[in-house]
Amino acid sequence: MSKLSKVAFFIVLIGLGYISRAWGQEIQKGYFQSPVKPGVRNYLAGNFAELRPNHFHTGLDYKFGGVEGEPIYAAADGWVHRIKISSFGYGNIIYLKHPSGHITLYGHLRNFSPSLQAWMKKKMYEAKLNELEVNLKEGELPVKKGELIANGGNTGSSGGPHLHFEIRDSLDRAMDPLLAGYSEILDRTPPIPQKIAIVPLELDSRVNGKFQRVELTPVLSGTNYRIPETIQVSGKVGLEIQSYDKLDGAENQNGFPKFEVLDDNGPLFKLVVDKMDFNFTRHFLLHTHLNRFTKLYHQKDLKFSFITPNSAGTGAFELETGKKKNVQVKLVDAYNNTRIVQLSLTGADLDSTRSDGAAPPKAQVSYYKNIMKIKVAQSSKGGLAKFEVGNTSYEILPAYQDAASRTYLWDLRFGIPKKIDLCSEIYTPDIIGHFPVDREHLHANSKLQIKTASNSLLEDLYLRVSHAGTATAPVLNLGESSTYLWNPIEATWDVTGFAGNKAKTQVYQRAANGALSYIGGEWTGNQIRFKTRNFGSFVLAEDATKPSISPIKVNGQSMRFTIKDNLSGIKSFEAFVNGEWVWMRYEHKQAVIWSETLNGQALKGPAILRVTDQAGNVAEWRGTLN
Repeated sequence: MSKLSKVAFFIVLIGLGYISRAWGQEIQKGYFQSPVKPGVRNYLAGNFAELRPNHFHTGLDYKFGGVEGEPIYAAADGWVHRIKISSFGYGNIIYLKHPSGHITLYGHLRNFSPSLQAWMKKKMYEAKLNELEVNLKEGELPVKKGELIANGGNTGSSGGPHLHFEIRDSLDRAMDPLLAGYSEILDRTPPIPQKIAIVPLELDSRVNGKFQRVELTPVLSGTNYRIPETIQVSGKVGLEIQSYDKLDGAENQNGFPKFEVLDDNGPLFKLVVDKMDFNFTRHFLLHTHLNRFTKLYHQKDLKFSFITPNSAGTGAFELETGKKKNVQVKLVDAYNNTRIVQLSLTGADLDSTRSDGAAPPKAQVSYYKNIMKIKVAQSSKGGLAKFEVGNTSYEILPAYQDAASRTYLWDLRFGIPKKIDLCSEIYTPDIIGHFPVDREHLHANSKLQIKTASNSLLEDLYLRVSHAGTATAPVLNLGESSTYLWNPIEATWDVTGFAGNKAKTQVYQRAANGALSYIGGEWTGNQIRFKTRNFGSFVLAEDATKPSISPIKVNGQSMRFTIKDNLSGIKSFEAFVNGEWVWMRYEHKQAVIWSETLNGQALKGPAILRVTDQAGNVAEWRGTLN
């Protein structure tokens, strides 16, 4: 080959490599087959872009009709990239990597194929671990498209038998698997709107004359929907929508990828959710209201890149007084079924007199991002409220009022008031400080120290804290349940006066119904340090009780037990027979563990099962197997 031919050949190889890598970021229809019942009608319990409690769903959930054991097939040629056995999360899971650069994920599996199961079991006995994840090199465990790789199950944090299936690109970002064009899944139904919300975005924003969130129910008009009334707005406002999609033959309320906002002049805002970086999935908590309404306007701290145009002011409406704007919200699912919701906005002047319902018996305080809203009854002592910030006092008039009540608005960016004189009463805010987003920050007082990392917060936080209970049974109310964190914050809580057994006492989050969830913590003198990714009420609780172990079936063929803990939860367990480690499988939803020997050999000799809870309590069962 001539030098010129070699150069040309090298350029072609580079070009092919570039094309392969570039194409690997998209999904080519027909490349991936259905992992469940290929060629046969399938039904989904969940899809990509679906909003779940505290997270965004990144794949498809295939239904099995409530039965485990459904054959699971490789969606394309490739090799086992990662394989994991776990009691939580995705449970038993396989990741395949493909020549296109994509990765497919198969979660909540009951078991792997016989060859994979035997391979993984050997690895677990080598590691002597009951749960294990293994990363593999290309070619180590190859698979063919359509090859049986597993059977579907209900392992991990699953609410019933199903397959969680994902397609990821070469950068490990989740993509919408429906882009693969699966003919087994039918959808001829457009998305369905449930509520439209109009929300204030600034201190001077008003919706129907007040600083308030207004939620309206669209009514069916032909094949689309409309909001019958015209909404009056002042200042900048944004739209939010609660909606869902349905696939043919299933009643599940699913997500959909595309939202557009238009006026009479054309598109104003577009949102296409077809790819998700796992580093930012919790940003859906910022991008939604209470994990239910999708926000159709730009937010400066949002890390997503699928908003167009992705710039300040996108999606915000600000109308001149008397001017009317007709707005359309277009909802489009993965099969291009489209639904339109029509509404009208009219610009209005700010009005200081506004009927606002009955007066509250005491100051009614609420927060929206950096805005504090205070509604209080009218008083014969006057209407000017005095906000004390640092060494300065600010007197402000009500934003609006009527004969019964007054409403004040305060932007916390001007400063955090230490006291507010409302004429009829004194209100002391429980905000301990301002925690800026994207920065490390530390706030400390005599009772509490809060430390945030640069990636702890989704947006600027004005943290509210209160202490309750008694010295021997303290309660820490940290933030609000409607405020979300991106990653954990660290709290150091001074509980001087607590006289319990610190060796067995740790922090628990207490739900509204009183249920306790283990958080943990480390003691240093009278302080306990813990991390949390959720706000709420925190208490101390002592767990000095060992886990319980109840034999179900124990003989030379297998060992099966029920294991439970009364408070902190199971942390670990280990079994030995005749001094040799034995792998124990665990299904936490049924609280059952059972043995699997390496080669099916009989169990014989003295046996011990040791179970440890999160508080360090250890229970043991001993017996002799014949």
